[in-house]
Amino acid sequence: MSRVLFINGGSEGHINPTIGVVQELISRGEEVVYFTIGDFRECVEKTGATVRTFDGQKFIKAFISGGRTYLLERVNGLLLTADIVIPAVLEQIKGEKFDYIIHDSMFGCGRLLAQILQLPAINSCTTFAETKLSFDHTIEQLSQHIPNAILEKINENYQALIAKIKATYNIDIYSPYEVFCNPAPLTIVYTTREFQPFGDNFDQTYKFVGPSIYPRNAQRNFDFTAIRNKNLIYISRGTVINQALEFYKLCLKAFANTPYTIVMSIGQKTQLDKLGKIPPNFIVQDYVPQTKVLKNAKLFITHGGMNSTNESLYYGVPLIVIPQGADQPIIAEQVAKIGAGIPLQMQTLTAQQLFKAAEHVLKESSFQEAAANSSKTFQNSGGYHRAVDEIFKFKDQTTI
Repeated sequence: MSRVLFINGGSEGHINPTIGVVQELISRGEEVVYFTIGDFRECVEKTGATVRTFDGQKFIKAFISGGRTYLLERVNGLLLTADIVIPAVLEQIKGEKFDYIIHDSMFGCGRLLAQILQLPAINSCTTFAETKLSFDHTIEQLSQHIPNAILEKINENYQALIAKIKATYNIDIYSPYEVFCNPAPLTIVYTTREFQPFGDNFDQTYKFVGPSIYPRNAQRNFDFTAIRNKNLIYISRGTVINQALEFYKLCLKAFANTPYTIVMSIGQKTQLDKLGKIPPNFIVQDYVPQTKVLKNAKLFITHGGMNSTNESLYYGVPLIVIPQGADQPIIAEQVAKIGAGIPLQMQTLTAQQLFKAAEHVLKESSFQEAAANSSKTFQNSGGYHRAVDEIFKFKDQTTI
């Protein structure tokens, strides 16, 4: 048995893919100590891991304080979280020994902690992976659009932050790539090489294991008999930025009294009574068991988060992707590239356009065929079982 230190941040999209991995590690005899924010304590504890937390509000405040307009500002925000995460972790594990560390590819200062603790490191990548070459190219391209005075200030802040980390922990940071992507000798990527942009550019230290789909308890009040054998369209804008009252109203208008059964998840921050009268062909709830609904769906209308997109393709469901931000436009492009769906822009979207787009995807067989082909590669990639296989191979090849 080995003792595993798992470091993650405070986002459902970064937590969910790791749950199956942690369960599998524990089932094979590993002891896992998992750090995250308090909001995720309960769901991670169900895996059997020991959960320890750092202050979620301070963590988010530190990240945001770096700035949100430019990618380089987000790099600085991640560096600012070091003052929140690293002391909390080091204090809570004082006197303990670990055999290796698994850390998120973005949140949690995992690469820094691996160096401080001198532990073999594994990168848990819940987004598209990045090589240093591709990330540096992105930084170069985006920096051309930053006014010089602002860029100079961002770079000054970056240099000050990495100097502070050097002085505090005697750790050198050589590039923004190290901060933003937390590279490690082994990277577990929760998608397929085929879906990953420029997938052939990644060497064998990147293991594309596909979506980490694990058994979840269904919501008690969800009536699955109402959606089986129906022309089902599932609509969700994820779990983070899902306060989209006007979008939900647009969906009601687009699909009211049509031949389709609509399941629409609106999140806990949108009040159901603000939507007005719900058409009889709609099931609207603040939360639905997404993977179980997708098993019955013909089409998924989504914001294009990595988890949601992976799960849709895993079950062979075509998509309409309406991205909000972050990596979602890139994900939308990839969905279109493989022919499994189409992207739409929220800013100009009308109810009529949405309905016509849905009809197009549902009635054009090529979308279903492409989604079915993706489903085969996603389901054959191994998921969390293969992720742990790769982790154990890494253990065997590494002096632990």
